[in-house]
Amino acid sequence: MGFVRKLPLATIWEMMKYIKILVLFLTLSACGQNATEMKTPENANEKFAKFIAKKKFYAENHSPDISDEKLRPILTEKINEVAIDFKQIAESKNPTDKKYQEAIRIGLLKFPEIELGYDSEDRERILLYFQEIMDIVGLKSSNGQLNNFYYGFDPNTVNKKN
Repeated sequence: MGFVRKLPLATIWEMMKYIKILVLFLTLSACGQNATEMKTPENANEKFAKFIAKKKFYAENHSPDISDEKLRPILTEKINEVAIDFKQIAESKNPTDKKYQEAIRIGLLKFPEIELGYDSEDRERILLYFQEIMDIVGLKSSNGQLNNFYYGFDPNTVNKKN
């Protein structure tokens, strides 16, 4: 024999009210996650071509030369792949910040420090190139991904959690 308890109608209506509020909250949260369409600057193709063609990981400005000469062609190829991914998004019908964020995430995975054996100055240089690529399309933020790559965490979120 099962025990079936009948709830008062008022309790059911109260539960329905909370379910509706929960659905509304989830719907509004999902709306906040929408991708923002980005307008590709007119000279982006020219800037991408220039970026891809330039020599990378050489001593310039305040940046030192690469830590290991053997890494130069490897890192150059990988950062150029990131630029090509960004270029493809920029040329697409609907470039969005979310697509660029995903390209950053995938691009950073191309630089496993342990396997490649680069040092912190090389890592900093990689990030400068990422920022240069982001500037080409007008992407203002990596949403902490570059900080996570460099520091292993995003220092901008440390104070928010504490």
